[in-house]
Amino acid sequence: MKKNTYLIAVLLLSLTLACQNTPKNEAQEKKVEVKVEKTDEGSKAEITTTKWVDGEAVEEVQVIEGTHKEVMKKVASLTAESEGNENVIRKTKKKLQFNLNPKSDTQTTGKVLFTEEEGKVTLQATISGLTEGTHAIHIHEKADCSSPDGKSTRGHWNPTFQPHGAWGSSEGYHKGDIGNFEADNEGNGEVTFSTDQWCLGCDDETKNVLGKAIIVHQGTDDLTSQPSGAAGARISCAGIIQ
Repeated sequence: MKKNTYLIAVLLLSLTLACQNTPKNEAQEKKVEVKVEKTDEGSKAEITTTKWVDGEAVEEVQVIEGTHKEVMKKVASLTAESEGNENVIRKTKKKLQFNLNPKSDTQTTGKVLFTEEEGKVTLQATISGLTEGTHAIHIHEKADCSSPDGKSTRGHWNPTFQPHGAWGSSEGYHKGDIGNFEADNEGNGEVTFSTDQWCLGCDDETKNVLGKAIIVHQGTDDLTSQPSGAAGARISCAGIIQ
């Protein structure tokens, strides 16, 4: 069983079923939060329903387990009342979390969390087993970490065919050009990066990061050398998969 990779999709339904002249702070009468955890053996959904009765919140939690298809069918039935209802505020939040695994004879490991909400994706990574100093982190083309050196992930993810560079550069940059981060004297580093140029599972192949890979490099991305910034060995790898 793969315990290091799972998908959590959070669906928030704020059901504003009161009359139109109801004060805004009293209009939210029901909230349904659905969290779905998916592994290679099945899925589990945790459904939290919060209702406001006489100004007080009453919370009910329901857990559903089974195949992913069975779980999502049940989730759909529970949220069906919101479809086509103009008084329902729908907010979808997706989370994808996985482990980074060592490459190139290193001990570099870590965890990566992608969160998508309101049209923006945020990457948060915690990495350990690094040498002190500056390291590069990129998204590469293929979610294949099978090779010992990480090169099975191929080159940088670059669906718009731009030159390598600093993110946001007017001269061009790859959609996988996250950049550099610092490791402290204990070999630990953190990365936080947000953009509206990524998505988790959308139909736009110039934005969809699923099926790609996260690579941590031994060295620094100089942000100019082509095609990848001369960042050195690939020392940690993870596929961005559901």
